Amino acid sequence: MDSAIKRVLIYRLGSLGDTVVALPAFHLVAQAFPEAERRLLTNFPVQAKAAPAAAVLEGTGTVSGYFCYAKGSRNLIELARLWWKIVRWRPQVLVYLASARGLESARRDARFFRLCGIKRLVGVPLNKDMQENRWEPGSGRLRAVTAPQEDGWFEPEAARLTRNVAELGDASLDDPASWDLRLTEAERKRADELMSGANGRPAIAVSVGTKLQANDWGRDNWRALLARLEEIYPSYALVLVGAADEREASEYAAQGWREVVAAQKKTAPVVNLCGVLTPRQSAALLARAAIFLGHDSGPVHLAAAVQTPCVAIYSARNKPRMWFPYGAKHRVVYHRVDCWGCGLETCTIEQKKCIASIKVEEVVAEVKKVLEPH
Repeated sequence: MDSAIKRVLIYRLGSLGDTVVALPAFHLVAQAFPEAERRLLTNFPVQAKAAPAAAVLEGTGTVSGYFCYAKGSRNLIELARLWWKIVRWRPQVLVYLASARGLESARRDARFFRLCGIKRLVGVPLNKDMQENRWEPGSGRLRAVTAPQEDGWFEPEAARLTRNVAELGDASLDDPASWDLRLTEAERKRADELMSGANGRPAIAVSVGTKLQANDWGRDNWRALLARLEEIYPSYALVLVGAADEREASEYAAQGWREVVAAQKKTAPVVNLCGVLTPRQSAALLARAAIFLGHDSGPVHLAAAVQTPCVAIYSARNKPRMWFPYGAKHRVVYHRVDCWGCGLETCTIEQKKCIASIKVEEVVAEVKKVLEPH
């Protein structure tokens, strides 16, 4: 801990999922500079469907203020205004938690922060090792993923970030406290109120939404999956979470569940909360679920942060494990096809053959491993 440091600037771009993945690093910075005012330089919002970083971090005690700018802006007037705001605040330390965007981008960022008068830069990825998620040979530690990955895996993004700022201390990634959102009593109470619609049953929480076309498993797959889960787990309630514009897709998927209920002439609650909850209220609700199912999107990382076991359906646009929900209790269905790691946001040529090849019964099998571990 350095009590002489009074102002720390943290640089992290992105939205809900990006912020949650960096939570251990945010907590580490707070522990390293407990007496300092810590502000976040970020972009918000990223897009209409994405929650800003502040919607996750408010209440955690990790940051007390924000500087914002348009991501990727090359407008010299805007950059000059940002530079002046930072200069006037006079931060003594910069903690760099941005995603890796290449060595030249890192050097350019470092020059900018030096021009802002910041003398100590922590975590700027100025070499290849800091830029890349390390390759970890062998698959013994990742039995949870259904697709065989015999030759190895990549380091999780949370691990890369905290490795780069290791001079500040040990982030203890495997300790649930490192992922603590410090949810308030009011947020927990709101979750309890809305969970009352489940009539006291254990809940299967689901988010069918995603910002990217390449990550979308498809509404018909979700509908078929929820029908199968209602057949297998009739004593559970279904709870759907997500953004307001995901409500209709969630309703479509939930019809699979409802049709089974109607055919068997019984009751099984369906609670659609899309657009009703803030991200932090969503986290409080997910903490009460027996399991969470979703895409590679923000809600899966929220569920993992509150220690709810996840079954996640992933495309292969990212390298395996880099953006998986962190922790050993989660199951990820990921098919490593020949074009894995493409980074595409929209996949048309290959017709999303990675995620499109995932079958409903594969996901059902992973859900059973969570809900019926023995």
